[in-house]
Amino acid sequence: MSGVAAAFLCSSSNSRATVYDRLKHMLPKLALRGQAEIGVAAFMNKEGIRYARALEPSCDSVRIEYDEQDPKFRPHVAIAHIRSRCRETSDGGEVQPIHHNAGTSRHLAISLDGALVNARELREELLAQGYRLGGNTDAELLLKWIERSCERDYWRHGLPVSYENVLRDVDDRIDGAISALLLDGEGTLVAYRNRCGLRPLETMQTDDGFLLFASENCAFAGLEGKTQQVLPGHIKYVDGKTGGCVDRSVSNRRHKAKLCAYESLYLGNPKTSVEGRSHFETRYNIGVALGGLVAQRLQGEPDSPLTIVSSMPHTGGPYADGLFASLAEYGLFAQRREVVATQFLQRTLIGTPSQRKSRIAQKYRVSGPSVAKSTIIIADEALIRGDTSQAVTNMLLAAGAKAVHWAIGSPPILAPNYYGMGIDTLDELAFWRIWKRLPPEQRTQSLRFHKMEPQVLKIIESRIATSINAATITYLPFPLLVSLLPGSQDGVDLSPFTFEMPTPAGQRRANENLHELVADLPYSESIPA
Repeated sequence: MSGVAAAFLCSSSNSRATVYDRLKHMLPKLALRGQAEIGVAAFMNKEGIRYARALEPSCDSVRIEYDEQDPKFRPHVAIAHIRSRCRETSDGGEVQPIHHNAGTSRHLAISLDGALVNARELREELLAQGYRLGGNTDAELLLKWIERSCERDYWRHGLPVSYENVLRDVDDRIDGAISALLLDGEGTLVAYRNRCGLRPLETMQTDDGFLLFASENCAFAGLEGKTQQVLPGHIKYVDGKTGGCVDRSVSNRRHKAKLCAYESLYLGNPKTSVEGRSHFETRYNIGVALGGLVAQRLQGEPDSPLTIVSSMPHTGGPYADGLFASLAEYGLFAQRREVVATQFLQRTLIGTPSQRKSRIAQKYRVSGPSVAKSTIIIADEALIRGDTSQAVTNMLLAAGAKAVHWAIGSPPILAPNYYGMGIDTLDELAFWRIWKRLPPEQRTQSLRFHKMEPQVLKIIESRIATSINAATITYLPFPLLVSLLPGSQDGVDLSPFTFEMPTPAGQRRANENLHELVADLPYSESIPA
């Protein structure tokens, strides 16, 4: 879970802006995707590639080291990576852009958003061929595969690299969700989106002579120009010497983008749009739908002096706004205010259990006036493991809240996600921890996943609520989610709720994970193959 951005200054431009100026414009808008730190690689003729960090990443500002330290270094192209915290490096983050062969014409740097599902197999093949890897990140692995093709077919023969052919070879070999930006030692920029299309990659040709790339189209807000997607299984190649840009397919057949549902529900900036609809609008409408479901539950609850609708910062706000707006229609009157605040921005989704537990304990606090004797409805986009919601529930109850209800803007998360979200196994999910304790008949019925009977879903909701000390949990039913997401159902990856993974390697891995989970249960023969 991270973001990428790039800026290329075309030779025909008469703009006084620099590529750093354009990155400073785009990166704050992508802050939700990473939040840990930003890395930059920039190229200037006769100077080569230099690396920098972007300091003070926030929703408002970014400061790039080299921009202040060496004003004579004015690159015409730069790539950036908005990194998240993960478990693969000692400092808690994946340091990008990754680069090899520094100081030579073979110099390559890469920034990557997403993940490789078949990383283990790719790594074993490289090691068997005598290649060495310095770390354990997918960015380095993908770069090594690109270098392997460049060396085999071009560098050793003194030929110019055809990135179209190189990435066609790579696209055939990898399984996963990848959007990547590649910068070489001659200032050439290559934007690549692999064939499954789960991770978005957008581009803009600005009116003042820049070619821009970003993980979301919200990054271009305030700039004038023409925008479009980099299509799945395609590259955009920008020649470092001429500035010419070409679009090429690197897949053997045409693929339609199938964006991960997390983009609309959680990852994306609220101002990003899909199929002409902003994520804010989608999330607000989901909140409205949740309002009717929550009102039905609370109408049978004991009266409270005050009902408060709040959200989980910083992504639950639109859900809470929609939910609050709809409650009055059902005769339930509430106050809309935030009762949960954060001490820092970094998300708690990714990391080892101990890292996550520590960050959760430090991150949240009760905000605003007293919540004593109040009934609190917390709107959130998903309930994944349940540890964050449990910590927040306990914190509010300790502050005197009468009851805490959770309104979840998605169905139960029941599938792992190997595509950059850091959800690697089933048994870490709240759904499966509860599932193990269900009677056999309900276990079997719930294995219909998004098609399970409503009464079984209610039992799961009740038991998860008990496990986190909440009064109730209300999930958004799957048919409602499908009706509220932008575009058609076949344009969205709904695997978190259906267990129908978007790639072959992902499906095999998920099935193996499922069989391991139920291997010791007497009815495991009922598990689908």
